[in-house]
Amino acid sequence: MGEPLITYELDGATALIGLNRPDKRNAINDSLIDELRVAVQRAHEEADVAVLFGHGSNFCAGLDLAEALARATGQIQPPRKRRRHNWHEVFDLIARGPIPFVAALHGAVVGGGLELAMAAHVRVCDDSALFGLPEGQRGIFVGGGGTVRIQRVVGTTVMMDMMLTGRLLSPAEGLQEHVVRYVTPAGQALAKARELALRIGKNSVDTNWMIINVLPRVHDLSHDDGLFVEQLNSARARPPEAEARLREFVDGKAKKLQDNQA
Repeated sequence: MGEPLITYELDGATALIGLNRPDKRNAINDSLIDELRVAVQRAHEEADVAVLFGHGSNFCAGLDLAEALARATGQIQPPRKRRRHNWHEVFDLIARGPIPFVAALHGAVVGGGLELAMAAHVRVCDDSALFGLPEGQRGIFVGGGGTVRIQRVVGTTVMMDMMLTGRLLSPAEGLQEHVVRYVTPAGQALAKARELALRIGKNSVDTNWMIINVLPRVHDLSHDDGLFVEQLNSARARPPEAEARLREFVDGKAKKLQDNQA
């Protein structure tokens, strides 16, 4: 048995999930997706927040093109019946599951790697990161939810430019286009992601769930429907933990927020 394609470590309430095909630039194949599914579901059960990162010199170079070619030439037989894309299933477990994910990005973050990164709720990169969608130059189209997630973040014109020209965005451009929220010096993205995860994990589990599940759904609703869903969630019965946190604030016992902690 070889090395696992996904590494998993639980550090307190934070799950650390690493893509582990460094010799293939962490390219995504079906086996990696299967192992990623198991790791994400495990994190759902035993962690309050998760960090997603890549081993080696890159976060993820996208689709394993050798496997894609084998599938295109009939060497890999398709299932007899159509079913939901396995990438869609697993990436949705990240994007719309019970816990927040922070992505630590470095090196190549392209194609399916960018689609995977965009499933996370907070993204950090270091100075080595490059973001791209080279599918147009490979004769294929995005297939990991990019038309939904990436387009909604960067906009149609930016995504179209990236796909048509194959241009790579620098960390500064990634920050400008909201691909990432934080940029660190080279080699420090994972440490920053873990720092953010620790901070996020101090929120109540219930509040984190609402933030990552209600906000994206309200984004897709009309103005009136969005306000209605907001009211439903803000007026729902609060758990005892929420009452304790509110009482701490009212009694002057809550810690002051520090803007520079982020």
